[in-house]
Amino acid sequence: MPDVQKDKRPVAAKVPEITALFWVLKVLTTGTGEAASDYFASVSLVVAGGIGAAGFAISLWLQFRTRRYVPAAYWFAVLMVAVFGTMAADALHKVLGIPYPVTTAFYALALAVVFVLWRRSEGTLSIHSIRSRRREVWYWLTVLLTFALGTAAGDLTAFVLHLGYLWSGVLFAVAIAVPALAWWRFALNPVVAFWSAYVLTRPLGASFADWLGKSHALGGLGWGDGVVSGVATAGIALLVAYVAATRHGVQPETSSREEVTAWSRQ
Repeated sequence: MPDVQKDKRPVAAKVPEITALFWVLKVLTTGTGEAASDYFASVSLVVAGGIGAAGFAISLWLQFRTRRYVPAAYWFAVLMVAVFGTMAADALHKVLGIPYPVTTAFYALALAVVFVLWRRSEGTLSIHSIRSRRREVWYWLTVLLTFALGTAAGDLTAFVLHLGYLWSGVLFAVAIAVPALAWWRFALNPVVAFWSAYVLTRPLGASFADWLGKSHALGGLGWGDGVVSGVATAGIALLVAYVAATRHGVQPETSSREEVTAWSRQ
């Protein structure tokens, strides 16, 4: 009789390899999460909260059921975490009235604590090590906090520093090039470079999504959050279909020994 528990073990890393297409999809999901969250909130806060919470729960349930990286499940989870993370960050300011500098500092501290605990627990923060359930939990908790932090940071630059949406996007586009350049030319630790850039993709994508969707009175182009989220979602769907068809970014499968080692640490 087959071992049911063994059959549920990951046979490969549950996240994609880091390629140029990965970063394109990541920025698109961040922008879509921002625009979709704002659109649903404009219709009804109750509806927005329900969609955000349900999408978050369902997408992670699907992702945790997979045994390897499945593009549709993974990027659906990223998209729903983007929506939920935006709502979490916005709730602290718009509902509870907490200033953007405080919310940004709060999420930055929370993310730092999770990084420390994850590193202490697993010995690495590398995405190539996401081969066990516990590491996957750490990974998605980190992803959620990066989205919340990025949302708060983007609002901080747009409203508190008065840069507006467009120049906030430009600022974060320059900022995200720093860890990339430091990794490429100055041998910055690749894990540090990855997570630094990962955090910055959120305010980068959200700032440009807001610039496209928000009204002229708010400094945007006035396309509408619904239109921006719809077009971006279509783009994500096409790219994910391409990734699934070509197996682009799939990490190599782990050996049986590596699999057992990772699961024995849980």
